[in-house]
Amino acid sequence: MASLNSVTTWDEVVDVLICGFGCAGASAAIEARDTDANARILIVEKAPQEFAGGNCRVSGQSLLISKNKEALKDYQRKMSEANPVSEELLDDWAERMVNLEPWIQQIAAGAGQEFLRGTGFSERDAVLEFPELGARDAVAYTSTILPIPSGVWMALKANVEKRDVPVWFDTRLVDLIQDPDTLEVFGAWVEQNGVRKAIRAERGVIVAVGGYESSPQMQRDYYGLSNVVPLGTPYNTGDGLRVMQKAGADMWHLRNQGQSGGVWPGIRLPHQQTSYLRNFMLPAFSWFDIDSQGRRFYNEANELQLTHYKEKKNGRFVDVPLNTAHPVHMIFDESTRLAGKLVLEVMTWSAVVIAEEWSEDNSKEIANGLIHKADTIAELAAKIGIDAAVLEEEVARYNASCAAGNDEVHGRNPETLLPVANGPFYALPITPAIVCTGGGARRNMDGQVFGHDDQPIPRLYEAGELGSFISDLYQNGSYLTEAMITGRGAARTVLALAPSSLPGQA
Repeated sequence: MASLNSVTTWDEVVDVLICGFGCAGASAAIEARDTDANARILIVEKAPQEFAGGNCRVSGQSLLISKNKEALKDYQRKMSEANPVSEELLDDWAERMVNLEPWIQQIAAGAGQEFLRGTGFSERDAVLEFPELGARDAVAYTSTILPIPSGVWMALKANVEKRDVPVWFDTRLVDLIQDPDTLEVFGAWVEQNGVRKAIRAERGVIVAVGGYESSPQMQRDYYGLSNVVPLGTPYNTGDGLRVMQKAGADMWHLRNQGQSGGVWPGIRLPHQQTSYLRNFMLPAFSWFDIDSQGRRFYNEANELQLTHYKEKKNGRFVDVPLNTAHPVHMIFDESTRLAGKLVLEVMTWSAVVIAEEWSEDNSKEIANGLIHKADTIAELAAKIGIDAAVLEEEVARYNASCAAGNDEVHGRNPETLLPVANGPFYALPITPAIVCTGGGARRNMDGQVFGHDDQPIPRLYEAGELGSFISDLYQNGSYLTEAMITGRGAARTVLALAPSSLPGQA
């Protein structure tokens, strides 16, 4: 923490300081303005204006809608079995979830956008991640706000702008300004274009700056992932974790199972910081993945996106081993190459924000060397550093499974068993990719942050991905809705407080 003694002059004085301009920060700003039209609200955002929006901007835009509180609680309880959350927290979350839909519809209408029942990019009415745990009863349907690919973010942003809430872009949260004895928060130090500024927040600070998925060192230190690349914003580098730890917060969910969002098959252009998602809607199946030794290692084509790339092992869902199998290659033939783009053009920073063109038939990526091409499997093996005999054997084994219509080793769906036989042959490096991290300070649904004494740290709040209550498995549509709930809850709670007095003031 930064002591009050470090401040000689306040550069700005507000009622509520919101750090981060993603789903949680935007939701907090909207709720704050609607709660108190005269409140002095300021958002500070680390990214430049053209890159703002956080993971909300490039997520799948899914919003979980539930009509059954008890079924939702039971479902989430079962998904959290490996790392339980309190019944009090579960009940509060579920109560707010079943009452959230009208607010989402209001946000869509306020932006002149369409609220849609469905995912917006598939025919599915609802994404049910874990049916055996009770998803069907818990999830009424999946919703979103059009247009795809960033409708939810566009609607939130438009509503913030309508309410004239100022945003300082290129402004990074550096530290909280606290009383060293009571830990009460009086404001924050920020860095704007290289210049440090002290912002006084008379009612409180809401920290909604996202996780640490774009910090390779934190990925190694907190989760043991050595080779992962983010699918979302490159600006989530763990600032919130550092600040919360210094503030005396009790941390939780730093080592979630797959950080709940899972480890996905990514495709990264070498000059980009972030990764595309491999196209899981590609209508071709003459392909499979191999590990660093040239062997298949999981059931790669079994719609694993529906469980956030978790597979059941020893009775529980765990991450597919893309990280431990690294370097991984996708082996495919000419039929798959011609079937369409190997990347999705939604749901990632690379696809939505950077939007670098990917060729329809993947020929440009072959020409620039990202995809390796060879006339024979042995020649392909040599190009990617795999023993030719091993890869030839693996192709033969896979093709035999296709002929038999039965993948004995990995249990791939028979409908996806098409042989790798139509040369030339190709290999594409697959990068383990992370959706987000949910670890952070322990909090409640009003965003109150708890210290090591189990008491709230005065005037400190947290919302969104940072410190998410999702503790193990994740149901599609839960992160964005939790960000809305905690952002709104924090805003209402902050504005219910009387302005603080600095020590020494009358």
